[in-house]
Amino acid sequence: MKFDVFSLGEIAKIRYGKNQKNVQSDNGDIPIYGTGGLMGYASRSLYNYPSVLIGRKGTINKVRYVDHPFWTVDTLFYTEVNEELVIPKYLYYLMSLLDLDSYNEGTTIPSLRTETLNRLEFGIPDLDYQEKVLSMLEPIDKKIKLNNEVNKNLEEQAQAIFKSWFVDFEPFNGNIPPDWKEYKLSEFLPVITGKKNANVSSISGLYPFFSCSQNLSWTDDYSFEGSAILVAGNGDFNAKFYNGKFEAYQRTYVLIPYNEKYTAWLYYAIKQNLKKITLAARGSVIKFITKGNLENFSFYAPRDLDNFYIIDNFDATNNIIASNREENIRLSMLRDTLLPKLMTGELDVS
Repeated sequence: MKFDVFSLGEIAKIRYGKNQKNVQSDNGDIPIYGTGGLMGYASRSLYNYPSVLIGRKGTINKVRYVDHPFWTVDTLFYTEVNEELVIPKYLYYLMSLLDLDSYNEGTTIPSLRTETLNRLEFGIPDLDYQEKVLSMLEPIDKKIKLNNEVNKNLEEQAQAIFKSWFVDFEPFNGNIPPDWKEYKLSEFLPVITGKKNANVSSISGLYPFFSCSQNLSWTDDYSFEGSAILVAGNGDFNAKFYNGKFEAYQRTYVLIPYNEKYTAWLYYAIKQNLKKITLAARGSVIKFITKGNLENFSFYAPRDLDNFYIIDNFDATNNIIASNREENIRLSMLRDTLLPKLMTGELDVS
């Protein structure tokens, strides 16, 4: 298969994002993207066609593909792709192979310049070949997306059930039942802090590495094993759950319950009350939650937990979510193995 060499500047025009202040709206339906992902919604779009989004400042190592009207802020480039030469989704896959961090020209904040990006060169096959490559990659990404949507729906249902029973007490007309009691989180688990720095992260790692970010990283070794809840101690406060071998960042709290059957239930307890927990966060510049904030977090539940069937429902839900996540990991590994071979012609799809 013949691959013609083009610079990025020849196949796409790089455009600057704009300040979202005048378009952001609670009633908007146009996604506003920054380098960290979705930031809100706008009342009108900046661009309406398929595009590859490239970080200008901040997080510059990952490109994003969008095929709907959108708005980007001024730290995120968008592209007007010449579709006579390259399919936008194909360009996205090509650019996802790049180590954009190696083109960083910032000193304190990672940054990319249009002049540098425009000089990047790619081998581009004809459009028919591009379509065939996409026919192999897109079904994988679609299945990953579907699994993520299913998981999101399951989590939302589980959170609604938790809120109904353990926050609003709806089955009991809004009253705390007499055979319930107040528990502290420390009664169910020890609060442990991760010990690793960010530099243990490895693209080819075998074990999940949980940090304060919403995004999952990988590493070559592990310090923890079990059914765990991971709570970000600062920055983007969030909670995750995982069952298996993993590593944790030094500002991430690792919560492994004494009784594994309570892991999913406690995960939703923390998730539902995360804002309440973080209200006690300390720090004038960067807010952080302490070990004590988690240990002393309290909530009401039945005295006889072992025979309370609702708790088992949370476990069943999280088992489905975990299964979908594991499938996504396998699919991602398959895609990432195929991708460079398809893009270089090592695997011939003609």
